[in-house]
Amino acid sequence: MKFTEDHEWIRVEDDGTVTIGITEHASEQLGDVVFVELPEIETQCAKGDEVVVIESVKAASDILAPVDGEIVAVNETLADNPGLVNEDPMGAAWFFKMKLDDLSVLDGFMSEDQYKDMVG
Repeated sequence: MKFTEDHEWIRVEDDGTVTIGITEHASEQLGDVVFVELPEIETQCAKGDEVVVIESVKAASDILAPVDGEIVAVNETLADNPGLVNEDPMGAAWFFKMKLDDLSVLDGFMSEDQYKDMVG
């Protein structure tokens, strides 16, 4: 897994796509998640684009695309069970999958140890 400074995780799958979600740290900062708005499949995203909207009891937050690519799948389970983001942010509560033109862009992101050092 790779990690962003915006508290997102990125996992490369066997088929070459990447799965993206938020870290446990981010989930804890949000508080109880009550709504998740996911992107449309086949949406082309540029790094920094707002892709997902999360609403919690504390605030609304945007999840930004960490890389350029195409959305190829979304986690429909979150529409009916947004609280899953709090229960299993690093697993079952992934947000979307992307197809990237170049996986080497992931080399610029943090390792798990580097991320843990950042959040202290």
